[in-house]
Amino acid sequence: MSPISLADLSISGGEGGPQDIIAALLKAPTASDCRREAERLAAHVEKTGIRSLESQGIIASLRSAATNKKSGYERESACVGFSSLFRRARTIGGVEPFFLPLLPIFLDLLSDKGDVVREAAQAAADELVALVPAEALRALLATLWECLDGGAKWQTKRGALVVLGGLVKRGEDWRNRMGEMLGEIVPRLESAMHDTKSEVSTAAKKCARDICALLQNPDIAKHVPALVASMASPSNVPALVKALSSTTFVAEVTGPVLAVLVPLLTRALKEKSMETIRMTVIVLGNLVKLVRDPQVAARYLGELVPSVQSIKENAAFPEIRAFAATTLSILLSAGASSTSVATTRSRGAEVVTAAGVLHRVLSSDKYKVVSPAASIEQDSVIATSTAYVAEMAADLAYERDFDEKRWVDVVIAPYVAHFLQGGREEGKAVGKEVLDIFLEVDQRANAQSAEEYEDDGEELCNLVFSLAYGGLLLLNHTRLRIVRGRRYGVCAGNGKGKSTLLKAIRDGKVEGFPPQDKLRTIMVEHALQGEDTSLSIIDFIAADPNLVNTPRSKIAEALLSVGFSDEKQQDQVGSLSGGWKMKLELARAMLVGADVLLLDEPTNHLDVQSVAWLENWLVSNNTTILTVSHDSGFLDKVCTDIMHYEDKRLVYYKGNLSQFVAKVPAAQAYYTLEATTIKFSFPPPGSLMGVRSNTRAIMKLKDCVFQYPGTPRPQLNSVSCALSLSSRVGILGPNGAGKSTLIKLITGETIPQSGSVYKHPNLRVGYVAQHAFHHIEQHLEKTPIQYIQWRYQDGHDREVTEKASRKMTAEEAALMEKEIVGKTGEKRKVEFIIGRQKLKKSYQYEIKWRGLDHRYNTWMPREDLIEHGFTKLVQQFDDLEASREGAGQKENKADNIRKMLEDLGLDGDIAQYNEISGLSGGQKVKVVIGAAMYNNPQILILDEPTNFLDRESVGGLATAINEWTGAVCVISHNLEFVHAVCPEIWNVDAGVLTQEGKITQIEDAPEAKTPKTGSRAASRAASRAASNQNSAANSAAEDGASTPPVARKKKKKTRNEIKAQEARRAARKLKWLSDSTGAPREPDTESD
Repeated sequence: MSPISLADLSISGGEGGPQDIIAALLKAPTASDCRREAERLAAHVEKTGIRSLESQGIIASLRSAATNKKSGYERESACVGFSSLFRRARTIGGVEPFFLPLLPIFLDLLSDKGDVVREAAQAAADELVALVPAEALRALLATLWECLDGGAKWQTKRGALVVLGGLVKRGEDWRNRMGEMLGEIVPRLESAMHDTKSEVSTAAKKCARDICALLQNPDIAKHVPALVASMASPSNVPALVKALSSTTFVAEVTGPVLAVLVPLLTRALKEKSMETIRMTVIVLGNLVKLVRDPQVAARYLGELVPSVQSIKENAAFPEIRAFAATTLSILLSAGASSTSVATTRSRGAEVVTAAGVLHRVLSSDKYKVVSPAASIEQDSVIATSTAYVAEMAADLAYERDFDEKRWVDVVIAPYVAHFLQGGREEGKAVGKEVLDIFLEVDQRANAQSAEEYEDDGEELCNLVFSLAYGGLLLLNHTRLRIVRGRRYGVCAGNGKGKSTLLKAIRDGKVEGFPPQDKLRTIMVEHALQGEDTSLSIIDFIAADPNLVNTPRSKIAEALLSVGFSDEKQQDQVGSLSGGWKMKLELARAMLVGADVLLLDEPTNHLDVQSVAWLENWLVSNNTTILTVSHDSGFLDKVCTDIMHYEDKRLVYYKGNLSQFVAKVPAAQAYYTLEATTIKFSFPPPGSLMGVRSNTRAIMKLKDCVFQYPGTPRPQLNSVSCALSLSSRVGILGPNGAGKSTLIKLITGETIPQSGSVYKHPNLRVGYVAQHAFHHIEQHLEKTPIQYIQWRYQDGHDREVTEKASRKMTAEEAALMEKEIVGKTGEKRKVEFIIGRQKLKKSYQYEIKWRGLDHRYNTWMPREDLIEHGFTKLVQQFDDLEASREGAGQKENKADNIRKMLEDLGLDGDIAQYNEISGLSGGQKVKVVIGAAMYNNPQILILDEPTNFLDRESVGGLATAINEWTGAVCVISHNLEFVHAVCPEIWNVDAGVLTQEGKITQIEDAPEAKTPKTGSRAASRAASRAASNQNSAANSAAEDGASTPPVARKKKKKTRNEIKAQEARRAARKLKWLSDSTGAPREPDTESD
């Protein structure tokens, strides 16, 4: 510190010293004279500096006048003088530490008998409070608590409550900080609500309503009046609990919400009514499920644990004890404990430390401090300012809020500038140095404990940042350090924000990350980003804006290096498989020449050879990469470092995945399937009507050929295969070999150009496509539960009707106009099928004829309908009936769907409350698998199911498949996973299918021997079926019958019935004789 003389600051004379101005102010005859003298005083202070407030006795004189009980004029004039000083202080800045202790005086004057005094006092209080920044909220609240405590007048208390309520309206920063302090504010308000003066109680209730609006929780917002009423009167607590029990909680429960609710719930748990206790325990359990921060749980929920424990052990009703046991488990898992609470903050020591840092910086020779004292500590003006600043700095450091603009421009510079020769600019330098000291201390305190991570290579970036997705904080003030040539594997569980980090870097949303013109960063994802896929491969790459000046020969060379032959480079991009598309993206990134390559699941869709090529390329080119991958082998061979998410921080470990696991054994699940701690379970498969043998073929391809339009050769050539209920098949092969095309043929997603496809009429197939997200891409605004409810809301799987093989072509639609000639020669047109039932070893279908009433419906054998060309119509109805048998027997309730998704490893609250658009890739895959399994399929077909799933989830999926009793067919490049679940392997290469491993012996489905139409046997079968069916709604197929009803013995007609029958036949013959159209005569039957 370089002290400077203050002789020039001792000002007197001129046009009157400050005491002369104050005397004129107090004796001013009119209000305008009073305001004029007040402005003179404010101008004097601005000119002479804040030291004049104490050295020239300005505050002392005005304070004495404001508390002069003998003169109302002086009290009013003093308030007017202070108001002018406060207004002028807005432009000066950093003055309120000297004025804040005066706030109780102004609030006390609100009880003055004179109206003008009360008005002046209120104006002065408002001007003073307006000077205080949000960062000094604690100092302001401490002053207000003085006015609410003890024997203060009721007008003073009411004034303090009005000021407190008004803070809510001062902006977002104020609301956020007040919300974090609700734990301190609410008890004060609750105490004020019970004040004997109704004016204070009313003001407290109004303030509480304003304060509770800070909760920013839509589930609680509608209950704010009930919350306030319960604070005011304990008798209202049961009504509040009842209202909360009928609320579906969706939003995250934060500290402010718990600060308000916990005291009320604690009171409710002590109610005498067992019904109130039961509802309270349930509400508490639902709320705690949405508490995501263990520190918040430890801070607020600990006091509830003993009460819930007591109810669990001593409640009279078993039901309540069971609810309490569940809630106690939820409380403990959230982080609450009756014995160990969140670390108590020692704020006093933090403030002393902050003041010491500030004094040490100011004492250095770099700054010119203006002070009459020998040291800073002996200067009362500096001591007042630095104590005020230290409180704000301590709070910001505790919150780990190190925003430079806030620290320098708001918290430090305005206050220290008053005693620095360089003024505000020198004050900013002081603020920056103080911030750097606090940052260094914070980084040491939060440094990774696993190991000291150092690397002397060239730093590409070294920054501190935070990362959030929506309202969820993923990383909090952590360091991102990337060194050239290092290959970082980003490891964390599903939904922790790995892909979000890469996308934030790609989009330039990580504060401080070098821009593209300084550090070229390219991201390679699992799918092309919506470009024109009708172009040829080489034209597609050449059209990239970053490669405009790249020679076409260089592009062709790069494509050739990743496996695209000269011939294949001319293929359309849209014809590529998922693996080839990934190679295309990698080739484009290579050509752009990235400094940093961001790889999001790069091995998804890649075959073994392609993965090996990628590993070698990344290692040999010494590329700097950040990769997210669930392929442990890839991470082992490529990574030089692991970047691990721990407590919302990035912790760095040298070495590959194996070395990382050796240091962090809990991460073993990243490495082996056997180490997984997650266990999934699938709904049991439904029974397949008519199939009594597990080796009977239920799906079959025979001599199928398929070729995509625009490709030179077929993707599948003369393929024959079959699946039974006991099949466990893994399909392997290189990229583009036709694996996914084979699955699409089997499931009916596509139609072969030649060959036959057979699927059992009652078979339900759970199918998850290679690009699994296409199942849900039209429903991203729904929650997972809402999506599944939509999909099955009609009692069947709505996706079944969208299959390409089940949609009518123009030729097939024209067949609906084809006329069918009946036994009598009558011609009819099929309108649709409305029923189905067994006919020996096949089925017959109830046909609704166009233009005829339902009573004219007839039954036709399946083979006859197919012979007439109605194959697609029959298949559509078979799919619908099979789906109904699975989904139609279920209640489409949210609880049932939630339970199923929880069994698949998806958090129940995420399933019920989060939109699909906000889920991670792994979470979306679980939703798609759950939707496919909801109607209890007999066979599950999974195309690349391990993409986006972390290692633990892959292990859980393998466990679920092995324990499931249905048939399974899997495509995956994860050989460890395939061999863990599939003993039979189908190899697809160049469109040819070969089988190996434990090949299941499959019997062909027996041909149904159906009697010919018009034969006596067919007539008897149709007659028996029709006589036992009153309507389509009561068909045997819908009632679950597997065989036609037993024919009853024909009843002999009475004499009157015979006469009536003869009369009807005579009338019908007469009508035919008089008919001029020449229509054939309707034959006589036994039933007419």
